[in-house]
Amino acid sequence: MIDMISLLPAKHKRNGSGWTTFNSVCCHHRGESQDTKHRGGFKSSGEGWYYACFNCGYYASFVIGRSLTFKARQFLTWLGVDMRLIEEINLESLRHRTMYGLLESARPTMHKVEFEERDLPLALELMDSTNPLHTPYIEYLRSRSLDYTAYPYMISPDAGGRLAKRIVIPFTYQGMLVGNTARFLDDRTPKYISDMQQGYVFGVDLQRESWHHVFVVEGIFDALSVDGVAVLHNDVNTKQTQVIKNLGKTVTVIPDQDLAGMKLVDKAIELGWAVSMPEWPPGIKDVNDAVITMGKLATVLTILQFREKNKYKIEIQRKKLVKRLQS
Repeated sequence: MIDMISLLPAKHKRNGSGWTTFNSVCCHHRGESQDTKHRGGFKSSGEGWYYACFNCGYYASFVIGRSLTFKARQFLTWLGVDMRLIEEINLESLRHRTMYGLLESARPTMHKVEFEERDLPLALELMDSTNPLHTPYIEYLRSRSLDYTAYPYMISPDAGGRLAKRIVIPFTYQGMLVGNTARFLDDRTPKYISDMQQGYVFGVDLQRESWHHVFVVEGIFDALSVDGVAVLHNDVNTKQTQVIKNLGKTVTVIPDQDLAGMKLVDKAIELGWAVSMPEWPPGIKDVNDAVITMGKLATVLTILQFREKNKYKIEIQRKKLVKRLQS
């Protein structure tokens, strides 16, 4: 693919979280004051790139194998990239899908699912290990066994009131920003405040073409712990079902290990999906707890070990789990 860093403004720098920052290129195009404080952030990943403006809230991203979205094209245009090169980037991405998606025709028929594009909340910053104000947020993610550089986590360390002490996690779908959730680190409730559209499934853009399996979990940190997808509650609605089916992968549902999580088991049986309820050590309630206690590899291995597709065997697992919970 094209070397995107070479297209960025000459005055840019890379911070401790792997993001490249520079004066945002979007603000004056959107009726805002020109950025002069390096409030634009760009990060490449193995599957594409992200751009986020913490001055006006603009967000664009791109996933290899998919067409450039309207906002991704806008961003490239504002960088001064001509239309010919933009089309070359788009064509190369689609060729990648053709080369690595040879089994696409063998997948179940995909039904189009759409979400409305959204902007980021204002006054956010990318996590940066060189900024002492960011340390409590980075340490929180580390306490959850999460790599703060692996996802575009955002914070507002100077904010007050209910906007203080939060980590903002963007929601993307097919390269578009479609919402976000804020996880608050204080003791007040609710712990999460979300801008989430009906039917959204977190983590779809993190899935890779070469992966044959997808883990379906309840929470965002559970999904990030094992590269899975999160339905964000203990049920799966019709739109979410279609989003997951469109991945064309073998599905394994890992419910939270509490009585409320059994509702997700019922839905998985109804949909014909496999379920895994590992016999984890006492005190482990969910996938993220397991990763914190046992590590990622051991957690994934136990999920696969206890994976069941037969509904009668799933019921046996459920009874064992409920008995453990009630003892």
